[in-house]
Amino acid sequence: MTQFKAYETVFHGEPAIGLQAGKYEAIMLSHVGGNLIAFRDNESGYRFLREPAESEMESFKNNPGVHGIPVLFPPNRYEDGRFPWKGKVLNFPVNETATGNHLHGFLHTAAWEVEEFGATGHESFVTVKIDVDEQHAIYQYLPFRFTVKLTYSLGADGLRQHLFVKNNGKEEMPCLLAFHTAVNVPFAKGSSSEDCTAKLTIGKRWALNDRMLPTGDFQELSKEELLLQGGGISPFFAAMDNHYTAVPQNGRNRMELTDRKEGVVLVYDVGTSYKQWMVWNSGAAGGFFCPEPHVNLVNAPNVDLPAEEIGLFSLKAGEIWEETSRFYVKPV
Repeated sequence: MTQFKAYETVFHGEPAIGLQAGKYEAIMLSHVGGNLIAFRDNESGYRFLREPAESEMESFKNNPGVHGIPVLFPPNRYEDGRFPWKGKVLNFPVNETATGNHLHGFLHTAAWEVEEFGATGHESFVTVKIDVDEQHAIYQYLPFRFTVKLTYSLGADGLRQHLFVKNNGKEEMPCLLAFHTAVNVPFAKGSSSEDCTAKLTIGKRWALNDRMLPTGDFQELSKEELLLQGGGISPFFAAMDNHYTAVPQNGRNRMELTDRKEGVVLVYDVGTSYKQWMVWNSGAAGGFFCPEPHVNLVNAPNVDLPAEEIGLFSLKAGEIWEETSRFYVKPV
């Protein structure tokens, strides 16, 4: 009989919530950005997400962007830290000096509250939330009253992620999100990166300027990118910090990482609300890459293109936006 359990634990000295569902295990660090830092299949020895080693915890806490599943809100880069919104300009700190941009928003470094954790007859789960109002430090940059809730559920079919955003205030607010998901390549102990190929539901590639901001034009996909879109290719075929439109295939928007040696495929089905992908592989250094589902185009409020086309979503007073994503393994 499959055992489902949720419990308080410690991850390299950091308070955490652990989830168990039979062979599967997951670990949530609520106080470090609401980051699900581990998703494992202990029976097969798979570690799907890039986890920080104990010696890396301080650097991870200072820059929690390339381990686990960091929440970006608002995601990626904003030119000069400027965020035009409904006749006003919000000013974010310029925290990427090389480009003079603001990078990655405010939730991946914030402390989230554990709202609930537990187990049912078919899954274990944890819900973390962050409430922003006039008293919260984030309000100085995003002067809106809102709640973000993130639920991870672990069951026989893998890991489910549910994201919920509600506008608690009176003014229309931006709803721009992404996940800087860091996936191990390989995820199996006995495999190498040469055993693995990746496939993503990318569409067109956005042209980026020297500040890594979209110009509004597209670039032709290379033959390797066509394989990334089609039959699959190593995620380290070249250094990638690339931005693409998302075009669902067979009704789904997903990344597939195939381990031919193990004969299995890790599927990251992100849902069709994510209109863009970022793909970053740390200079093709190997070991991991980040297939990042984005609601919006990078720098969207500063781009003169239709809001729906670039995922410039908003929530009016009392409105809710939500999306569900899933990780699971299937045979090749």
